[in-house]
Amino acid sequence: MSRKSWIEDNFFKRECVKFISSSRDLHRCVPVCQVCLNLIRCCCGRLMGEHTSHNFTPPISLNPGPDPDKDWCVELHTCPTPTDAYGTVDFEDTATRVCRAKYLRLAVDSKPEAILQLMMKEWQMERPKLLLSVQGGSKNFSLSSKVEQAFSKGLMTAALSTGAWILTNGINTGVSKYVGDAVKIYGGHDLRKRNTVGVTPWGLIDNNADLIGRDIFRPYQSLGNPLSKRACLNGFHSHFLFVDDGTLGKHGCQQGLRRKLEKLINSQKIHPRLNLGVPVVCVVLEGGPAVVSTVLDYVSSVPPVPVFVFEGSGRAADLLAFLHKQTATNNELEADLKDDFLIKIGQVFEVDRSEASRLYSLLLQCMDHRPCITIYDSESEDQVCPDAAILTATLKGIKASPAEQLSLALAWDRADIAQKDVLVCGQHWQVGSLEQSMLDALVMDRVSFVKLLIDNGMTMTHFLTIDRLEKLYNTHSQGHMKSFFHHLIEDVKQTSLPLNYHLSIIDMGLVIEYLIGGAYRSSYTRKQFRAAYNHLQNKAAQGDSSSSLFSIQTRTSQNFFFRTAQPYKHKGSDASPGTSKERALHSTFDDSPPFLSFNFNDLFVWAVLQQRQQMALFLWQHGEEALARATVACKLYRSMAFEARQSCMDDNISEQFKAYSLEFGQLAVDMLDCAFRQNEQMAMKLLTSEMDAWSHFTCLQMAVSSGHRPFVSHSCTQTLLTDLWTGSLNMSKNSFLKIILSLLLPPFILMLEFKSKAEMCHVPQSHEAILFGHDSVDSVEKNMGSDDAERAVSFHDRCLGPLSETVSSLSHQCLSWDTRIYKFYSAPVVKFWFHTISYLSFVMLFSYTVLVKMGDQPSFQEWLVIAFVFSIGLEKIREVFMSEPRKLRQKLKIWFSEYWNISDFVAIILFMLGFLMRWYSEPYRTVGRFCYCLDIIFWFIRLLDLLAVNQHAGPYLTMITKMTRNMFFIVVMMAIVLLSFGVSRKSILSPNEEPSWSLFQDVVFQPYWMIYGEVYASEIDACDDGKPCAPASFLTPFLQAVYMFVQYIIMVNILIAFFNNIYFDMASSSNKLWRYNRYRYIMTYQDRPWLPPPLIFLSHLALVLKIFYRRLSGAVEREDRGSGLKLYLGFEDRKKLHEFEEKCVEAYFYEKKPDLEDQINAIKVTADRAEEMFTVVGDVSDKVTNIQDSLSDLDVQLGLLQDLSALAVDALTLLSATSSMHQEEARLEQYKSVMAAQEEAQEDTLIQK
Repeated sequence: MSRKSWIEDNFFKRECVKFISSSRDLHRCVPVCQVCLNLIRCCCGRLMGEHTSHNFTPPISLNPGPDPDKDWCVELHTCPTPTDAYGTVDFEDTATRVCRAKYLRLAVDSKPEAILQLMMKEWQMERPKLLLSVQGGSKNFSLSSKVEQAFSKGLMTAALSTGAWILTNGINTGVSKYVGDAVKIYGGHDLRKRNTVGVTPWGLIDNNADLIGRDIFRPYQSLGNPLSKRACLNGFHSHFLFVDDGTLGKHGCQQGLRRKLEKLINSQKIHPRLNLGVPVVCVVLEGGPAVVSTVLDYVSSVPPVPVFVFEGSGRAADLLAFLHKQTATNNELEADLKDDFLIKIGQVFEVDRSEASRLYSLLLQCMDHRPCITIYDSESEDQVCPDAAILTATLKGIKASPAEQLSLALAWDRADIAQKDVLVCGQHWQVGSLEQSMLDALVMDRVSFVKLLIDNGMTMTHFLTIDRLEKLYNTHSQGHMKSFFHHLIEDVKQTSLPLNYHLSIIDMGLVIEYLIGGAYRSSYTRKQFRAAYNHLQNKAAQGDSSSSLFSIQTRTSQNFFFRTAQPYKHKGSDASPGTSKERALHSTFDDSPPFLSFNFNDLFVWAVLQQRQQMALFLWQHGEEALARATVACKLYRSMAFEARQSCMDDNISEQFKAYSLEFGQLAVDMLDCAFRQNEQMAMKLLTSEMDAWSHFTCLQMAVSSGHRPFVSHSCTQTLLTDLWTGSLNMSKNSFLKIILSLLLPPFILMLEFKSKAEMCHVPQSHEAILFGHDSVDSVEKNMGSDDAERAVSFHDRCLGPLSETVSSLSHQCLSWDTRIYKFYSAPVVKFWFHTISYLSFVMLFSYTVLVKMGDQPSFQEWLVIAFVFSIGLEKIREVFMSEPRKLRQKLKIWFSEYWNISDFVAIILFMLGFLMRWYSEPYRTVGRFCYCLDIIFWFIRLLDLLAVNQHAGPYLTMITKMTRNMFFIVVMMAIVLLSFGVSRKSILSPNEEPSWSLFQDVVFQPYWMIYGEVYASEIDACDDGKPCAPASFLTPFLQAVYMFVQYIIMVNILIAFFNNIYFDMASSSNKLWRYNRYRYIMTYQDRPWLPPPLIFLSHLALVLKIFYRRLSGAVEREDRGSGLKLYLGFEDRKKLHEFEEKCVEAYFYEKKPDLEDQINAIKVTADRAEEMFTVVGDVSDKVTNIQDSLSDLDVQLGLLQDLSALAVDALTLLSATSSMHQEEARLEQYKSVMAAQEEAQEDTLIQK
């Protein structure tokens, strides 16, 4: 079913179909006149003429009488029809940000379940964790600046921090306007977090006809007609529910549906993992008489709804606050106070005495539920933040158990509320309840809660089990991570898996091995762990409930309580140094709880693999081996970034993995730098000490494996590598001459200076040294528990009495001649020069062999070359078998990952082929000699690797390598241009060629040399030699000109520019690159036998005999020790190293803390200033409002004065007119009398005549 049809099938509108006059006066028009159609209104609020659209017939008489239908009601006199108004509304007057809201017109009797489905599924609103129902006055009212700021900031902070929904009436007046202002100021720009829902009567909306339409996008003007009795919508709401009961311009129809919706939301789970309903809290701001009834309905409902009242906002809120304070000890007011209160009610609500008494009774009933009502006085100085007050009121009002309150605070991600109101002094907790909270906090990625639970005594030893760890791995917080992990598991297991495949711990071990690569072996995949894991799984499959991993743990932890009032953090109990995970798992066969060792490490790896960066950063601070974990995270993230690119996933995922890798890489460098400044020798021990928890790797091995160049090029690492390079030799000047002289004259070795044991205590031992017993693990373990410094002092005491003698004299007197010889030849720098001299001799002999005639039998020089090559082949075999991986396939894979090993392999195979062919007669002998001639190229190129040791030549070799690697695509483009010209040119000049392999040579030969400037001028015009010209041969000069322009001018210059770019890019970082590559060179000669080829086979023979002797004598090397360059420490030494590392972590965060505090203080100062400015602006705004009111009054008074002056002018005009009239009348009378006198005189004259 489509979205449009689903909405129209489930939601309806209501329109009045029966005209019942709201007037009770007699109407005698028969029939109804046109004037009545526009004057008389129905009880629904519409005019008589507005009912014509429903086949309405005007009534003959509107005389009120005994008509059963005279009382208008929604059910009888309205008709439901499918809704015709839903879509998106765009508020045009909110120019500061994009404000669009989804809306729907629905009937007053709509089902709340359908409404909730609409909001969650169709509108894609996030699941609410809190419902804030804001009640208050619907008309405009003023608030003081403090109350307005407390309401706005508290409401939005509580909503945004908990993921709450806010319900209002949605109009642009009264309390909803203040909610809209709060969203505007504190709501942010993320539309998904602005879940502010307006539940508004459809008939109350101004210009609601503009919103009619199905699934439309309509602009809306929030500026309404000031003469209209209807209201506009507030533009800062995100969703609107327009409740239609068929009336027009009437309030209140939405309250019933809104309350039903609130109850339905309250019954929904706050989170899929938590068995709690969504809490509802009513926030009251101002309000009229209806708000009092609403508050009573909330607090008296079952379960009761907490009410949070902002004191000082006016009317109903202030009355509730006043009565709440006055009835704290007595439920009734005193008589005098009651009379004053009733008068106040009448004045506030403008009602008579009887109505005031009724409202007073309702207010007293509200006080019967006092615990559910919280009064917030924003004017008080000792009040907490309003958001915390709202959430605290919610916790106290829902009547939940402490465990449920903790789960609620966890869902809100408000650790401050949990710490202040839940984990309080005197509260006892059983381990199981808090362990479930810890599991929920990890799954929901609530870092602050994990920290809070750990600080309050939660120990990983009693929490982390195999069962819980599997649950964590099978819970993915993000959809793309689930898809990524599914592809990763399929790549690891080389098979297709269902989407709902359940990951096991062993699967994750394989993933970790796959991502880290090399010789790394996860503890989850070892035989003992597999055996214990399978044993538990088999017992669980047989239905033995006591064998369940969780039940075993639960049974062990019964009757174990701890107090959260006394936080205690177990530092040493979470990880036992020197133990292995397999050792801990032996207890599983005895039905003891299968706790995991290295639990913080396991959680840390889980957080990294789940891309929970903040959780990983927090867990990194806990437990041991912080430096190792930083390098492991760097490696895992880098590998996941590579796998994400290979899987063609979103580029943002790969970039995010890369950013996280860089963050942990920088963290590792900062930690190493801090440790190096604290203690140089201990810092170098951190680099090479063997880590049981990480497959017996070292930090340096992990950093090199992850390609972490800044870590390897750090001064600490380079100092250690320098000590490794020189070995026990103590020489700072003229080391080259001393070594060469000692190699040529061995007795000179006895005169060299060597380092003391104290100076070499931080230098790791090679695998060869361990096998030959010179610094064996056994000797280290015999001294287990002793300090390095104490051993150094005892060594001093044994060698010579006075401590004032120098180290050189000490080493000179105490070392025997055979020890000196061994230490000299075991130094990597000596091995390098010894092997270099031998290799140069080999190259010269090989050059001589290929330059002279090859005889039937090998000459003495050739036999030396043959012995050299075969001894090198044996050395390569030794390198493969002595590498750390246990499987031959893995050994070969790692060995062939090195370029020089591939080059040596090809050189040896080619030489062996030539050696076999030279024993045959011609022409096979010539083929053998030809193999020799090609083979010597590889051996000469191998000399470049010897130059890489040098600090000046090494960076250039790195540049050459990168240029060669990156020029591939340009060379391909040049080859395409070359072939296009070569084939065209050859086909035009030689149209009659027969099929031959030489055609390819003819195609590319001359065009290739033209790249270097050889244009073959004599052959440009093929017709110059007088021979017949091939058809269209005149085109070849033109084609050659175009080819030379493109290839020689454009492509070659692009290649040169490309090389220049690489050179300048790498010139700045060449030193770091050389330092990084230096590790490989030193490790190569550290593990190599000291005898050079061809005498190296003696070292191989001695090594084989030593291995057989150790096996026969029972001194077999521990299988899980691995190999490589490592520092094997005893238990006490390892403990002190871990303590030093913990101090370095504390020092690191202590150094970072001032910067962070400065930033926080700066932000606080800025926030305080902003609040002060807000207060000042609010005061100014109030003053401006008062001034505007005064000016309005003055304007009114001026208008009255103008009216009075106009009346005065009119009066004066009238008086003037009256006076003029009297004067005219007097003149007229005078004139009449004169005229009469004249007439009489004339008459007398006439008579006389």
